[in-house]
Amino acid sequence: MADFEFSIDATSSNARRGVLKTPRGDIQTPAFMPVGTAGTVKALYMDQVRDAGADIILGNTYHLMLRPGAERVEKLGGLHKFSGWSGPMLTDSGGFQVWSLAQLRKMDPDGVTFRSHIDGSEHRLTPARSIEIQADLLGADISMQLDECTDFPASREEAERSLELSLDWGERSLDAFGDRSNQTLFGIVQGSNYADLRQRSAEGVVSQQFGGYAIGGLAVGEGHEQMCETLDWTAPYLPADRPRYVMGVGKPVDLVECVARGVDMFDCVLPTRSGRHGQAWTWDGPINLKNAKFAEDEHPVDEAIDCPASRDYSRAYLHHLFKAGEYLGPMILSWHNTAFFQTLMASLRTAISDGSFPVLRSELSARWASTKSAPRTPD
Repeated sequence: MADFEFSIDATSSNARRGVLKTPRGDIQTPAFMPVGTAGTVKALYMDQVRDAGADIILGNTYHLMLRPGAERVEKLGGLHKFSGWSGPMLTDSGGFQVWSLAQLRKMDPDGVTFRSHIDGSEHRLTPARSIEIQADLLGADISMQLDECTDFPASREEAERSLELSLDWGERSLDAFGDRSNQTLFGIVQGSNYADLRQRSAEGVVSQQFGGYAIGGLAVGEGHEQMCETLDWTAPYLPADRPRYVMGVGKPVDLVECVARGVDMFDCVLPTRSGRHGQAWTWDGPINLKNAKFAEDEHPVDEAIDCPASRDYSRAYLHHLFKAGEYLGPMILSWHNTAFFQTLMASLRTAISDGSFPVLRSELSARWASTKSAPRTPD
């Protein structure tokens, strides 16, 4: 397994600015990964995603294995070629979607059998099959181990059983991944909201020696404060020389607080999901452009964002598009939101480097205090 070079260029207390080097390009961290659910970041062309500032996107194993099929994607040249994205790509293991979407799941020590939410067909996902799909068929630069997602709240017994199963599946994922010169594999820490279980899981996953470490079991309904507390329990047990990733997070205020606790990578469907429903994220918080008060508002969505979608269309025009049911409304707003999230991450990176991160953190947290956290949902 390749250990992609990861360097920390600046810090501000626990916040880190760094670079993760991959064969397909460098990833500036902290990094937000737009979610390409079915080989597409919804409503966007890939060049818009690049121009917005994204270094890396995420692909969904579950959705792609069901449609069009991972073997078909491989036959057509792999997910990079198939989707038109030439930069780095991370794929999730499929476990979260099996947990949240699949019908008639049956878990056992070796994997999970489930029925597709699309047509009811039966499928089997094991650690080895997940790695085969991600690394061999889709061709991900960064793959994720298969883990078990747990409900929130989870009993201590459930959380302990889940973390032990995830540790076993992590070892099996590593065995299946083998020795690859241009791809890497991340492990996942579990343990729900139990501090000692988080420590046990983190120490176990780190001992398995992955290329990076994800903190799982967050953005599942625990709330902002519990998320922050869980990160406080977990991050100190993860190696400083490997990237740290929180899956499914999230809202801008959550991103800022995760960065403050030493997290380097994020993904969430929020930018495009919000865009499809008329919600724009701005430096002053989210606004709903379907509201009547925007019907004659000639201001751009957010002229502080260097993106055509943000500066070249009035709020009144977008209000009209959504009221008229025109496809262009979700397209423009998804583009703006994607650019806003990338601009936020760039601002956090700059603030860590120039020493202004504590001030920026305080200012943004105050602005966005009412928008804290939301459950993670598939796109």
